[in-house]
Amino acid sequence: MGTVHRSGVNKKTNDTGRLIVTTLLGIGFGFFVGISFQSISFNKIHLSSSLGSSFDVAVTNDHGSHRNESPLMTNGNGLRNSESSKSNGSIPKIYVTTNPRGAELLPPGIIASESDLYLRRLWGEPNEDLKKKPKYLLTITVGYNQRLNIDAMVKKFSEDFQILLFHYDGRTSDWEEFEWSKNAIHISARRQTKWWYAKRFLHPDVVAAYEYILIWDEDLGLEHFNGEKYMQLVKKHGLEISQPGLEPNNGLTWQMTKRRGDREVHKFTEEKPGWCSDPHLPPCAAFVEIMAPVFSRDAWRCVWHMIQNDLVHGWGLDFALRRCVEPAHEKIGVVDSQWIIHQVIPSLGSQGQSEHGKPPWEGVRARCKHEWSLFQNRLTNADQAYVAQIRKG
Repeated sequence: MGTVHRSGVNKKTNDTGRLIVTTLLGIGFGFFVGISFQSISFNKIHLSSSLGSSFDVAVTNDHGSHRNESPLMTNGNGLRNSESSKSNGSIPKIYVTTNPRGAELLPPGIIASESDLYLRRLWGEPNEDLKKKPKYLLTITVGYNQRLNIDAMVKKFSEDFQILLFHYDGRTSDWEEFEWSKNAIHISARRQTKWWYAKRFLHPDVVAAYEYILIWDEDLGLEHFNGEKYMQLVKKHGLEISQPGLEPNNGLTWQMTKRRGDREVHKFTEEKPGWCSDPHLPPCAAFVEIMAPVFSRDAWRCVWHMIQNDLVHGWGLDFALRRCVEPAHEKIGVVDSQWIIHQVIPSLGSQGQSEHGKPPWEGVRARCKHEWSLFQNRLTNADQAYVAQIRKG
């Protein structure tokens, strides 16, 4: 019995010893892992913080140990020198004058000067985000009350068209009843016009990925229209600015935009006597209306710059679009075989405000006419100032 008792004590002592040793080894291993992890984390942070000095590393590697040689002077590569860099032997600074304004301090290879409205995922490889890149951008300024008409309109366009809705009534989530709306882009600002949206959200560098940009009203009937066929005709006839023909019996203002039933496209028309001083000028040629214009990428880059920031209705703009293509009477036209109906729904007028006992739409219409006059005056003044400068110089 005594022997058994003695061996039990030894066993307990050995177990206790093993436990102490194991504990000490665990503490030591944990401490080692902690130190290693902290070192790795520090190295990662250090690498991240040093990304801004990648140019320093590149130049150092390129020049080896010759860090104290005179820095490069400003040249075609955009590298510039400074007096301080001469004195302390530092490396040259980046300054590329051909970069976009404000980005002169960046190496040209990192600059992304253009964008798009393609929807991206939050995971995976960026180059695998898009199964198909839309070639055209369709924008419509909408209110929820016209949702059924918008639904019918959108169904006339294929997957090649990116849909962008500008919401003037603030109701965006309600549109989720339509399946296509889940893949559309929605921008909301109450009581604004499509030209207000266009000036702020359709900068040429933002929509540079799209071959054509459509900026349409919401009260259009597209029963006789097909988006793909329309674009085929635009390309076939070399139209930089265009619109579909209008049904002659609905909402017609100008003869130029009236649909011809005997042709694909027309570029000229006859108006009332005295309306056209030149058959190549608006409204007899080089003219489309602002209800459903279609712009090529290059034409839109010019038109965007011509849109005035404070003039939101766009009246008068249609007469000036010819400034952005040359020759305008050949590159602006109306597509007759893909035609639309102007339903003339005064939805935007209801977004106005009643003043002096007048209905809201009267104030909106008065603003439209006033803006037309302002735009004409600004364009005339700009022309005169330019001519005067040329003569002086």
